Formats: sequence, C-alpha cells, structure tokens
Amino acid sequence: MSSMLSSALRNLPVSSAWAAGGLARSFSCSSQFQTAVQPKTKKTLAKTGVKNVVVVEGVRIPFLQSGTSYADLMPHDLARAALQGLLTRTSVPRDVVDYIVYGTVIQEVKTSNVAREAALGAGFSDKTPAHTVTMACISSNQAMTTGVGMIAAGQCDVVVAGGVELMSDVPIRHSRKMRKTMLTLNRAKTLGQKLSLISKIRPDYFAPELPAVAEFSTSETMGHSADRLAAAFGVSRLEQDEYALRSHTLAKKAQDEGLLQDVVPFKVPGKDTVTKDNGIRPSSMEQMGKLKPAFVKPYGTVTAANSSFLTDGASAILIMSEEKALAMGYKPKAYLRDFMYVSQDPKDQLLLGPTYATPKVLEKAGLTLNDIDVFEFHEAFAGQILANLKAMDSDWFAQNYMGRKSKVGAPPLDKFNTWGGSLSLGHPFGATGCRLVITAAHRLKKEGGQYGLVAACAAGGQGHAMIVELYPQ
Repeated sequence: MSSMLSSALRNLPVSSAWAAGGLARSFSCSSQFQTAVQPKTKKTLAKTGVKNVVVVEGVRIPFLQSGTSYADLMPHDLARAALQGLLTRTSVPRDVVDYIVYGTVIQEVKTSNVAREAALGAGFSDKTPAHTVTMACISSNQAMTTGVGMIAAGQCDVVVAGGVELMSDVPIRHSRKMRKTMLTLNRAKTLGQKLSLISKIRPDYFAPELPAVAEFSTSETMGHSADRLAAAFGVSRLEQDEYALRSHTLAKKAQDEGLLQDVVPFKVPGKDTVTKDNGIRPSSMEQMGKLKPAFVKPYGTVTAANSSFLTDGASAILIMSEEKALAMGYKPKAYLRDFMYVSQDPKDQLLLGPTYATPKVLEKAGLTLNDIDVFEFHEAFAGQILANLKAMDSDWFAQNYMGRKSKVGAPPLDKFNTWGGSLSLGHPFGATGCRLVITAAHRLKKEGGQYGLVAACAAGGQGHAMIVELYPQ
C-alpha cells in the first residue's frame, strides 16, 4: 500500500493558482516516504528550570459512528465514562487530582461546562475545579496543553485533560424570529399582550436553524474546503481513496492485534457493553470508487469513503509533574515537550495547520524531521492530509506562504499513522487530540523510538503540533 501511494503521489499533476508558482513539479516522495529508519538520537528535551510534565495514562471509550449505541446519551455521559475508565486503569485517588480540563466543539446547552458535570458524575470532589475549552478539532489538544501550563507554572501537580463529542444529538434552534417572539412572550404581563404577540407568529417562524459543520467566517463546510484544497494541490480521487483504504486497513490490523490499548469498555445504560470502535471498515477500491462526491457536485473528489465520519466519543488523559508521578509510584509513558499553535487563512488554507505547525515545533525543540520516530496526524479528509504532505514537501510553498527558505519535508509513510487514523478510527471533534498523543506514546514504546510528533488541523484555519518523548524504559 505504501509503495502504491508513493507512486501515485509522484505522478500527480498539480493545478490551480498555487501550481503556477512552482508546485507543478512532481511531488518527489520516493526519498521521503521510503527513507530508512534514522539512527535514534539519545538526547532528551528536558529544559533547565522547567518542570518535566509526563503522561501517566490515557484512555478513551470506543469511538462510534453517530446514531449508534451512544445515540440516547448526553455528552457528559460519555465524558464521565472516559473519566471513570481512567480512574479504573490508573487507580489514581480522586482527591489527588488538582484540576480537570475538557475540550468540546458542539456544546450541549444544558451542560455548557461539560468538564464540571462529567467530573461530578465520575465521583470527583465538588472541590476539584473543572473547566471546558473549545478550539474546534484541537479542543482536547488545548485541554492538554492547558494542563501542561498549569503544572509547569507550579499551580498544579496532577491534571486530568480530555475531550468529548456527541454528534448523535446536537442543538437545533428555533429561528431568530421565533426566539425573539418567545422571549418577549415570556415577559408579557397581560393576556392581551400575549395574544397580540402570538397573533404575529407566521409559518416561516417555525423553520428550524439546523447545525452545519461550516465556517462562520466563510459559510463554507470543511468538506468544500477539503475539495478545493485537494484540487489546488492536485490530489486525485484515486489517491484519496487509496489513502483512506490504507487508514482502514491499518486500523483493522491494529484492532485485531490488540494495539489500541487506550480503548476502555463502556456499559451503555440499557444496552450492551461497547468494547471497540465501530467505524473501521476496510472496503475495496472498486466499492469506494462507486461513491458520488459528497460536497462539490458532480466534479468533486471528496466522498463519504475518504472523509472522517460524524463520531461520538470521549477521551481522558492523566498528566502529572514527573516528581509527583514517581512519588506516587507510577511509571510514566511519555514526556509532553514543546508544542505550538498556529493560525492561517480560514478559507484557502483552512486545513493546512499541520504544515504550518510542524516546522515551528521542530525548530522550537531543536529537532529535524529525521529525528521523529512516529507521526500521528489528524486525518479530517484524505485529501486534506495528502495536501498537507505535498505542502510540507514544497520549497515554493514554504518560501511564498510560510516565510521559510526551504521546505520541512514530508513524513515517511512507514512512520505515519501506522495504527490507523481519524478516517477509520473516528473523529469525535473534541476528543481526537488525546487519542493522537497516547497513540504516539504507545507506538514509541512498541517500536523503540524516542520522539513522536502529533499534529492536527482545526476549523477556523488553526493547527497544533506537539513533541512527545518516550519515558526512559
């Protein structure tokens, strides 16, 4: 599969205005995607005078396609299950946790601070503070780095971070006209005033405002952006389908071999216990090729088969100062090292966060691409991830859009998302970041590497990258 994809990438044409500037050259990836494993550096990224922050453990309940087993629950139910799974896995006393931070995107209005509600439901003390953050698909990344900052600043020793999303049940609002009428009606004091207001209601008032996974600033869905991005970088439909098949195939292999150690079972009230992700479905190129474009019709290349699906799920990760973890008898999995957030044009470059964040975090850490042993990148769409790889491997794009003298290079596929990714495992918006980090830590241990690089794009034209360092074994 790797050689097939490499061959496809080498022979792709590149179109659009970007191509006119120099991207029309072939995307030379034979050296990048088939590079031999580089010798491991032995230096550590510890900094003098800065606390070492470690990951003790990370878990997630199974990620499920929306509308399935979690459909009758609420977001805090999923987050509570993830927290309880973390407590069971680690046996950490609840009263040791100093702070809880959760990320989410589509907020349930009844539990706007879902971190607090989930924490109380999981049995944490009402004296343990908790707050919720939102930063689109990097919301739990923000939750984790918030915890890192609290520990590094000496404010806390133990933080639980996580993320949750329930796409099975999202808020649907009345129209603005109806909302204004109902609010005014609530303030009416006499029967006459109420009847007067009711008489003004028209049929169009009842039209609901349906949610859409769209950019507020551009009114464009991420799928449309992914289609345009793929076209701009000459990423073909065939290549996208091939990459999606790779993701599902690798995820199925990892699931069958028991490599997805972060998954904890969840007994759904009134239903059976869920034990594994249900979106992993390796297909065939023939079947995938039959699907019609999902966004740009009829000529688009993004389909349901090469996109991440609407997902329900939650994650939780236990972060400590190294001293506290060792004092409590824990063997940490990894250090959380340098991280970087970036922002760029929310229209044409909406999903290029990894391209911008990766070189910055490498430079901050004093590393090169060859120092990285495992890569865990968020796969929003196959076209998006492949466009990022092409952008990262383009000197012209680096010079004209990133203010760099040269490209950073593209990660080799034999180190890239080798246990599957969001296309196959699922993408509960607010929960994905924690999955990326703990997967990187597990892969480092199993594969004998030292450094992992986690990167993700987010709506709003933002991105995040972090260096994960394996804890000495």
